[in-house]
Amino acid sequence: MKADYYIGIMSGTSLDGIDVVLADLNSSSPSLLYTFYLPYDRDLRSRLLDLHHSSHDELHRAAMLGNELAHRYAEAVAGLLNESGIERQDVAAIGCHGQTVRHFPQREGGYTIQLCNSALLVELTGITVVADFRSRDIAAGGQGAPLVPAFHQVLFGDPLIHRVIVNIGGISNLTSLAPNGEVAGFDCGPGNIIMDAWCLRHTGKAYDENGAWAASGKVIPELLEKLLALQFFSLPPPKSTGREIFNLAWLESCLSGDEKPADVQATLLQLTITGIAESLFTYFPNAAEIYLCGGGARNGTLVARLRSVLYSKKVELTDRLGVDADWLEAFAFAWLAQRAILGIPGNIPGITGAKGARLLGAIYPA
Repeated sequence: MKADYYIGIMSGTSLDGIDVVLADLNSSSPSLLYTFYLPYDRDLRSRLLDLHHSSHDELHRAAMLGNELAHRYAEAVAGLLNESGIERQDVAAIGCHGQTVRHFPQREGGYTIQLCNSALLVELTGITVVADFRSRDIAAGGQGAPLVPAFHQVLFGDPLIHRVIVNIGGISNLTSLAPNGEVAGFDCGPGNIIMDAWCLRHTGKAYDENGAWAASGKVIPELLEKLLALQFFSLPPPKSTGREIFNLAWLESCLSGDEKPADVQATLLQLTITGIAESLFTYFPNAAEIYLCGGGARNGTLVARLRSVLYSKKVELTDRLGVDADWLEAFAFAWLAQRAILGIPGNIPGITGAKGARLLGAIYPA
Protein backbone atom coordinates (compact mmCIF):
# COMPACT_ATOMS: atom_id res chain seq x y z
CA MET A 1 0.00 0.00 0.00
CA LYS A 2 1.31 3.44 -0.91
CA ALA A 3 2.13 5.67 2.07
CA ASP A 4 -0.40 8.48 1.95
CA TYR A 5 0.25 10.49 5.09
CA TYR A 6 2.89 12.80 6.52
CA ILE A 7 3.62 13.73 10.13
CA GLY A 8 4.83 17.16 11.21
CA ILE A 9 6.62 17.80 14.50
CA MET A 10 7.14 21.31 15.87
CA SER A 11 8.67 22.43 19.16
CA GLY A 12 9.16 26.17 19.01
CA THR A 13 11.08 28.88 20.83
CA SER A 14 8.43 29.07 23.54
CA LEU A 15 9.76 25.71 24.81
CA ASP A 16 6.33 24.66 26.02
CA GLY A 17 6.15 21.26 24.36
CA ILE A 18 5.80 19.19 21.20
CA ASP A 19 3.05 19.68 18.60
CA VAL A 20 2.54 16.68 16.30
CA VAL A 21 0.09 16.43 13.41
CA LEU A 22 -0.96 13.83 10.87
CA ALA A 23 -1.71 15.30 7.46
CA ASP A 24 -3.05 14.06 4.14
CA LEU A 25 -1.07 15.93 1.49
CA ASN A 26 -2.03 14.00 -1.61
CA SER A 27 -4.97 16.15 -2.58
CA SER A 28 -4.86 19.67 -4.02
CA SER A 29 -5.91 20.97 -0.61
CA PRO A 30 -3.79 19.66 2.32
CA SER A 31 -5.89 18.19 5.14
CA LEU A 32 -5.06 18.21 8.85
CA LEU A 33 -6.39 14.91 10.17
CA TYR A 34 -5.17 14.35 13.73
CA THR A 35 -3.14 16.21 16.35
CA PHE A 36 -1.24 15.31 19.52
CA TYR A 37 0.50 17.43 22.15
CA LEU A 38 3.23 16.37 24.56
CA PRO A 39 4.26 19.07 27.07
CA TYR A 40 7.83 19.63 28.22
CA ASP A 41 8.44 19.24 31.93
CA ARG A 42 10.18 22.07 33.78
CA ASP A 43 13.50 20.20 34.00
CA LEU A 44 13.76 19.60 30.24
CA ARG A 45 12.76 23.17 29.52
CA SER A 46 15.45 24.44 31.89
CA ARG A 47 18.16 22.30 30.34
CA LEU A 48 17.20 23.45 26.84
CA LEU A 49 17.27 27.09 27.97
CA ASP A 50 20.78 26.57 29.38
CA LEU A 51 22.02 25.60 25.90
CA HIS A 52 21.11 29.00 24.49
CA HIS A 53 24.30 30.29 26.14
CA SER A 54 27.88 29.05 26.09
CA SER A 55 28.68 26.94 29.13
CA HIS A 56 30.68 23.95 30.35
CA ASP A 57 30.57 20.74 28.30
CA GLU A 58 27.81 22.07 26.07
CA LEU A 59 28.63 19.76 23.13
CA HIS A 60 28.04 16.68 25.25
CA ARG A 61 24.91 18.12 26.83
CA ALA A 62 23.55 19.10 23.41
CA ALA A 63 24.13 15.60 22.04
CA MET A 64 22.44 13.98 25.03
CA LEU A 65 19.50 16.37 24.76
CA GLY A 66 19.26 15.51 21.06
CA ASN A 67 18.88 11.86 22.06
CA GLU A 68 16.33 12.72 24.73
CA LEU A 69 14.30 14.81 22.29
CA ALA A 70 14.29 11.96 19.77
CA HIS A 71 12.71 9.76 22.44
CA ARG A 72 10.15 12.48 23.31
CA TYR A 73 9.32 13.02 19.64
CA ALA A 74 8.93 9.26 19.13
CA GLU A 75 6.61 9.12 22.14
CA ALA A 76 4.51 11.90 20.64
CA VAL A 77 4.40 10.15 17.25
CA ALA A 78 3.29 6.92 18.94
CA GLY A 79 0.53 8.84 20.73
CA LEU A 80 -0.61 10.41 17.48
CA LEU A 81 -0.70 7.10 15.60
CA ASN A 82 -2.49 5.40 18.47
CA GLU A 83 -5.22 8.05 18.51
CA SER A 84 -5.58 8.09 14.73
CA GLY A 85 -5.52 4.34 14.14
CA ILE A 86 -3.07 4.87 11.27
CA GLU A 87 -0.23 2.36 10.88
CA ARG A 88 3.35 3.62 10.64
CA GLN A 89 3.83 1.97 7.24
CA ASP A 90 1.12 4.28 5.91
CA VAL A 91 3.21 7.35 6.79
CA ALA A 92 5.58 8.50 4.06
CA ALA A 93 7.78 10.64 6.30
CA ILE A 94 8.06 12.72 9.44
CA GLY A 95 9.00 16.39 9.07
CA CYS A 96 10.81 17.20 12.31
CA HIS A 97 11.77 20.81 12.97
CA GLY A 98 13.83 19.98 16.06
CA GLN A 99 14.42 22.30 19.01
CA THR A 100 16.23 25.53 18.17
CA VAL A 101 19.00 26.39 20.63
CA ARG A 102 21.05 28.74 18.43
CA HIS A 103 20.10 30.82 15.40
CA PHE A 104 22.77 33.11 13.92
CA PRO A 105 21.98 33.56 10.22
CA GLN A 106 24.68 36.12 9.44
CA ARG A 107 25.64 36.22 5.77
CA GLU A 108 29.24 35.19 6.50
CA GLY A 109 29.60 32.12 8.67
CA GLY A 110 25.94 31.94 9.65
CA TYR A 111 24.48 28.83 11.23
CA THR A 112 21.44 27.46 12.99
CA ILE A 113 21.09 24.54 15.41
CA GLN A 114 17.90 22.56 15.94
CA LEU A 115 18.44 19.66 18.32
CA CYS A 116 17.23 16.14 17.53
CA ASN A 117 19.07 12.92 16.84
CA SER A 118 17.20 12.25 13.61
CA ALA A 119 18.88 8.89 13.00
CA LEU A 120 17.65 7.76 16.41
CA LEU A 121 14.16 9.07 15.65
CA VAL A 122 14.08 6.86 12.53
CA GLU A 123 15.12 3.85 14.61
CA LEU A 124 12.49 4.56 17.25
CA THR A 125 9.60 5.15 14.84
CA GLY A 126 10.48 3.07 11.81
CA ILE A 127 9.48 6.05 9.65
CA THR A 128 11.63 8.14 7.28
CA VAL A 129 12.57 11.47 8.90
CA VAL A 130 13.25 14.81 7.21
CA ALA A 131 15.06 17.27 9.49
CA ASP A 132 17.42 20.28 9.55
CA PHE A 133 15.22 22.38 7.27
CA ARG A 134 16.91 25.74 7.86
CA SER A 135 20.60 25.05 7.21
CA ARG A 136 20.45 24.86 3.40
CA ASP A 137 18.73 28.25 3.14
CA ILE A 138 21.39 29.81 5.39
CA ALA A 139 24.15 28.14 3.34
CA ALA A 140 22.63 29.86 0.30
CA GLY A 141 22.89 33.25 1.99
CA GLY A 142 19.41 33.32 3.52
CA GLN A 143 18.04 33.78 7.01
CA GLY A 144 16.74 30.23 7.25
CA ALA A 145 13.43 31.75 8.34
CA PRO A 146 10.58 32.17 8.04
CA LEU A 147 9.96 28.95 6.09
CA VAL A 148 6.19 28.67 6.49
CA PRO A 149 5.00 31.44 4.07
CA ALA A 150 5.03 29.10 1.07
CA PHE A 151 2.62 26.83 2.94
CA HIS A 152 0.50 29.80 3.95
CA GLN A 153 0.09 30.60 0.26
CA VAL A 154 -1.11 27.07 -0.49
CA LEU A 155 -3.67 27.14 2.33
CA PHE A 156 -4.81 30.74 2.50
CA GLY A 157 -4.01 32.59 -0.73
CA ASP A 158 -7.03 34.33 -2.28
CA PRO A 159 -7.20 35.87 -5.79
CA LEU A 160 -9.41 38.74 -4.57
CA ILE A 161 -8.32 39.53 -1.00
CA HIS A 162 -4.99 40.72 0.40
CA ARG A 163 -4.43 38.64 3.53
CA VAL A 164 -1.67 38.65 6.12
CA ILE A 165 -1.05 35.63 8.34
CA VAL A 166 0.47 36.58 11.70
CA ASN A 167 2.13 33.76 13.61
CA ILE A 168 2.55 34.69 17.29
CA GLY A 169 4.76 31.97 18.71
CA GLY A 170 7.88 32.63 20.75
CA ILE A 171 8.74 35.04 17.93
CA SER A 172 6.15 36.86 15.80
CA ASN A 173 6.30 36.74 12.02
CA LEU A 174 4.15 37.91 9.14
CA THR A 175 3.21 36.41 5.78
CA SER A 176 1.65 38.72 3.20
CA LEU A 177 -0.51 36.96 0.59
CA ALA A 178 -1.33 39.47 -2.12
CA PRO A 179 -4.16 38.75 -4.62
CA ASN A 180 -1.64 38.70 -7.48
CA GLY A 181 0.11 35.70 -5.89
CA GLU A 182 3.07 37.65 -4.51
CA VAL A 183 4.21 36.30 -1.13
CA ALA A 184 6.30 38.25 1.38
CA GLY A 185 7.19 37.73 5.01
CA PHE A 186 9.65 38.18 7.86
CA ASP A 187 10.09 37.98 11.62
CA CYS A 188 8.79 41.20 13.15
CA GLY A 189 9.76 40.89 16.83
CA PRO A 190 8.99 38.95 19.99
CA GLY A 191 5.78 37.03 20.39
CA ASN A 192 5.45 35.21 23.71
CA ILE A 193 9.13 34.61 24.38
CA ILE A 194 9.89 37.43 26.85
CA MET A 195 6.39 37.60 28.29
CA ASP A 196 6.64 33.91 29.21
CA ALA A 197 10.08 34.31 30.77
CA TRP A 198 9.05 37.35 32.82
CA CYS A 199 5.85 35.62 33.91
CA LEU A 200 7.75 32.51 35.03
CA ARG A 201 10.22 34.56 37.04
CA HIS A 202 7.60 36.59 38.91
CA THR A 203 4.59 34.28 39.15
CA GLY A 204 6.03 30.78 38.79
CA LYS A 205 3.66 30.15 35.88
CA ALA A 206 4.95 29.14 32.45
CA TYR A 207 2.80 31.74 30.70
CA ASP A 208 0.32 34.55 31.36
CA GLU A 209 -3.00 32.80 30.73
CA ASN A 210 -5.22 34.91 28.49
CA GLY A 211 -2.96 37.91 29.23
CA ALA A 212 -4.70 38.42 32.60
CA TRP A 213 -1.54 39.50 34.45
CA ALA A 214 -0.59 41.92 31.67
CA ALA A 215 -4.13 43.32 31.76
CA SER A 216 -3.70 44.08 35.48
CA GLY A 217 -0.69 46.33 34.78
CA LYS A 218 -0.10 49.58 32.94
CA VAL A 219 2.17 50.14 29.95
CA ILE A 220 5.35 52.06 30.84
CA PRO A 221 5.91 54.43 27.87
CA GLU A 222 9.59 55.07 28.68
CA LEU A 223 10.35 51.35 28.85
CA LEU A 224 8.46 50.64 25.63
CA GLU A 225 10.48 53.35 23.89
CA LYS A 226 13.76 51.79 25.11
CA LEU A 227 12.71 48.35 23.93
CA LEU A 228 11.65 49.59 20.50
CA ALA A 229 15.01 51.35 20.09
CA LEU A 230 16.60 47.94 19.45
CA GLN A 231 18.11 47.96 15.97
CA PHE A 232 16.18 44.86 14.90
CA PHE A 233 12.92 46.79 14.72
CA SER A 234 14.29 49.31 12.20
CA LEU A 235 16.01 46.74 9.97
CA PRO A 236 14.32 46.10 6.61
CA PRO A 237 13.43 42.54 5.57
CA PRO A 238 14.64 39.91 5.04
CA LYS A 239 15.22 39.38 8.74
CA SER A 240 14.78 36.70 11.38
CA THR A 241 15.42 36.60 15.09
CA GLY A 242 15.21 34.49 18.23
CA ARG A 243 16.16 34.11 21.85
CA GLU A 244 19.69 35.31 21.05
CA ILE A 245 18.29 38.86 20.87
CA PHE A 246 15.01 38.78 22.76
CA ASN A 247 15.81 37.50 26.24
CA LEU A 248 15.62 38.55 29.89
CA ALA A 249 19.17 39.93 29.92
CA TRP A 250 18.20 42.39 27.19
CA LEU A 251 15.01 43.32 29.02
CA GLU A 252 16.90 43.87 32.28
CA SER A 253 19.34 46.20 30.53
CA CYS A 254 16.36 48.46 29.79
CA LEU A 255 14.88 48.43 33.31
CA SER A 256 15.52 51.03 36.00
CA GLY A 257 14.75 48.54 38.75
CA ASP A 258 11.73 50.17 40.37
CA GLU A 259 9.08 49.04 37.85
CA LYS A 260 6.15 46.95 39.02
CA PRO A 261 6.38 43.44 37.49
CA ALA A 262 2.78 43.60 36.19
CA ASP A 263 3.53 46.91 34.48
CA VAL A 264 6.57 45.36 32.79
CA GLN A 265 4.36 42.50 31.60
CA ALA A 266 1.84 44.98 30.21
CA THR A 267 4.67 46.74 28.39
CA LEU A 268 6.00 43.48 26.95
CA LEU A 269 2.55 42.64 25.63
CA GLN A 270 2.40 46.08 24.02
CA LEU A 271 5.85 45.48 22.52
CA THR A 272 4.55 42.38 20.75
CA ILE A 273 1.51 44.28 19.49
CA THR A 274 3.58 47.24 18.29
CA GLY A 275 6.08 45.01 16.48
CA ILE A 276 3.23 43.38 14.57
CA ALA A 277 1.17 46.51 13.92
CA GLU A 278 4.05 48.74 12.81
CA SER A 279 5.28 46.07 10.41
CA LEU A 280 1.80 45.76 8.92
CA PHE A 281 1.37 49.52 8.53
CA THR A 282 4.86 49.93 7.02
CA TYR A 283 5.01 47.01 4.60
CA PHE A 284 1.44 45.82 3.99
CA PRO A 285 -0.83 48.84 4.56
CA ASN A 286 -3.37 47.65 1.98
CA ALA A 287 -3.97 44.24 3.57
CA ALA A 288 -7.68 43.82 4.29
CA GLU A 289 -7.70 40.66 6.39
CA ILE A 290 -5.36 39.63 9.20
CA TYR A 291 -5.40 36.03 10.47
CA LEU A 292 -3.62 35.00 13.66
CA CYS A 293 -2.06 31.68 14.59
CA GLY A 294 0.36 30.32 17.20
CA GLY A 295 0.04 30.32 20.96
CA GLY A 296 -0.36 34.08 21.15
CA ALA A 297 -3.59 33.80 19.18
CA ARG A 298 -5.12 32.29 22.36
CA ASN A 299 -4.12 35.31 24.46
CA GLY A 300 -7.42 37.18 24.66
CA THR A 301 -5.89 40.41 25.94
CA LEU A 302 -3.31 40.48 23.16
CA VAL A 303 -5.88 39.74 20.45
CA ALA A 304 -8.34 42.34 21.74
CA ARG A 305 -5.70 45.07 21.86
CA LEU A 306 -4.33 44.11 18.45
CA ARG A 307 -7.84 44.38 17.02
CA SER A 308 -8.12 47.83 18.58
CA VAL A 309 -4.90 48.99 16.92
CA LEU A 310 -5.88 47.42 13.59
CA TYR A 311 -9.46 48.67 13.79
CA SER A 312 -9.73 49.26 10.05
CA LYS A 313 -8.91 45.64 9.21
CA LYS A 314 -10.61 42.32 9.77
CA VAL A 315 -8.66 40.45 12.47
CA GLU A 316 -9.52 36.78 13.08
CA LEU A 317 -7.83 33.47 13.92
CA THR A 318 -6.90 31.00 11.16
CA ASP A 319 -9.61 28.80 12.67
CA ARG A 320 -12.01 30.90 10.54
CA LEU A 321 -10.18 29.64 7.44
CA GLY A 322 -10.45 26.01 8.52
CA VAL A 323 -7.04 25.48 10.17
CA ASP A 324 -6.70 25.45 13.95
CA ALA A 325 -4.34 28.26 14.99
CA ASP A 326 -2.49 25.97 17.41
CA TRP A 327 -1.36 23.44 14.80
CA LEU A 328 -0.40 25.43 11.73
CA GLU A 329 3.37 25.32 12.26
CA ALA A 330 3.51 21.55 12.74
CA PHE A 331 1.22 21.17 9.70
CA ALA A 332 3.70 23.23 7.69
CA PHE A 333 6.63 20.94 8.54
CA ALA A 334 4.66 17.91 7.36
CA TRP A 335 4.24 19.78 4.07
CA LEU A 336 7.92 20.76 3.94
CA ALA A 337 8.85 17.10 4.49
CA GLN A 338 6.77 16.14 1.47
CA ARG A 339 8.53 18.81 -0.60
CA ALA A 340 11.89 17.31 0.37
CA ILE A 341 10.79 13.76 -0.45
CA LEU A 342 9.47 14.89 -3.85
CA GLY A 343 12.58 16.97 -4.58
CA ILE A 344 10.73 20.31 -4.68
CA PRO A 345 12.28 23.51 -3.21
CA GLY A 346 10.67 24.69 0.02
CA ASN A 347 11.97 28.22 0.54
CA ILE A 348 10.94 31.54 -1.00
CA PRO A 349 14.21 33.38 -1.75
CA GLY A 350 12.55 36.80 -1.70
CA ILE A 351 11.54 36.16 1.91
CA THR A 352 14.61 34.49 3.38
CA GLY A 353 17.20 36.32 1.27
CA ALA A 354 18.70 33.11 -0.14
CA LYS A 355 20.41 33.18 -3.54
CA GLY A 356 17.67 31.03 -5.02
CA ALA A 357 15.15 28.25 -4.46
CA ARG A 358 16.62 25.35 -2.51
CA LEU A 359 15.64 21.86 -1.42
CA LEU A 360 15.24 22.02 2.35
CA GLY A 361 15.91 19.27 4.84
CA ALA A 362 18.15 16.25 5.27
CA ILE A 363 16.44 12.91 4.63
CA TYR A 364 17.02 9.93 6.96
CA PRO A 365 15.43 6.91 5.23
CA ALA A 366 13.69 4.25 7.31
